Amino acid sequence: MRTPNASLNTGSTGVFIPHQRDTPTHTYDGSTLPFFDASARPYGGSESGYGPGFSADGPARPAGFGGSGGTRRSSRPLRTPRSRARRIMRAVILLVCLLLVTAGSTYLWADVELNRDVDLGKITDRVPHGKGTNYLIVGSDSRAGLSAEAIKDLHTGGSAADGRRTDSMILLHTGAHGTTMMSLPRDSWVTIPAHIRPQTGMHYRPAKNKLNAAFSFGGPELLIRTIEHNTGLRIDHYAEIGFAGFVNIVNAVGGVDMCVDRNIKDEKSGLNLTKGCHNLDGRNALAFVRQRHQEAEGDLGRSRNQQKFLAALARKAVTPGVALDPSKLYPAASAGLDTLIVDKGMSLSTLASLFQAMRSVTAGHGKQINVPVSSLGIRTSKGEAVKWDDAHAKKLFAELRDDRPVTFAEKK
Repeated sequence: MRTPNASLNTGSTGVFIPHQRDTPTHTYDGSTLPFFDASARPYGGSESGYGPGFSADGPARPAGFGGSGGTRRSSRPLRTPRSRARRIMRAVILLVCLLLVTAGSTYLWADVELNRDVDLGKITDRVPHGKGTNYLIVGSDSRAGLSAEAIKDLHTGGSAADGRRTDSMILLHTGAHGTTMMSLPRDSWVTIPAHIRPQTGMHYRPAKNKLNAAFSFGGPELLIRTIEHNTGLRIDHYAEIGFAGFVNIVNAVGGVDMCVDRNIKDEKSGLNLTKGCHNLDGRNALAFVRQRHQEAEGDLGRSRNQQKFLAALARKAVTPGVALDPSKLYPAASAGLDTLIVDKGMSLSTLASLFQAMRSVTAGHGKQINVPVSSLGIRTSKGEAVKWDDAHAKKLFAELRDDRPVTFAEKK
């Protein structure tokens, strides 16, 4: 048996005789690791230490088979900048494909989830189309999806079994001159056109009443007819959300930042804010857009808060921190789609255009106003109501209908 530190000697007889070289002998005393003498000639007469015909790079090519028997170079190709660029390009293409598949499946899911319950095609006696696009955004007091504990915590009153009424109404106009968000106070004194109430089947003649009564009498369809009848503006799309959906969306996007210029404490809504800026969660956000008793102008002050908050919410929803974060995007989309009621002609792209229009207002590309008002508390057979300023209102409605620049400037 050959030993690593032995060389072969034939001697004079021609017989191979192992011959030990005069090399130091090392013993292991337990204090250091044993080692081999690197100066000894490796076995097989090879300087590499891997025996005849072998090297650290692997077996040599045999002589007589097209090679000289020299050491073979590594068969692994060198990585060049071009090969690295190809790998990066393949990774980018794969990522884009994954994003497209994800986006496509998300689009299909969201499109199916939309509650397209309002049929604008069934509404009769409508006004002609104008220029631009008009959206009616309605916040209802529906408590569907809220537990008794949540109803108490949110200070909404009522129960989940109660019907829904309009708590806020905003007419949003988009066109060549930007976006205009115009709030319509729920207590506006208007004419409700002739209609048949679905609950009783009885016919009713045109009559004066508060604007939110139209929703109670005939749902979204009668509300749309009433607004068209009193403004001359045709509603192209409808979107409605209840209390639960509103709270869930705000929570899903991580809250919305709002600043107030004074301390606000309202027992009815449960709002308790100090002067300054706050990140409002769903509970406080709902209280913020509902409270009106701490506003000097009541409904008008509340309407401004609602517009300001909706624009901020739309801005937050499309920020990279939400739009590119699946942990926030999907819960926000799910929360919104579960409780959002839209018209049958509302597509996801149209809904996205609505959010973009609301967002643009906060970027200075539009106006936020209330319908012109002459009195906040006229006495009527239905209690105190808000009276519109007919002259200024008609001029404003005509500008929106013809998609002209809005000249009305609300006094605050």
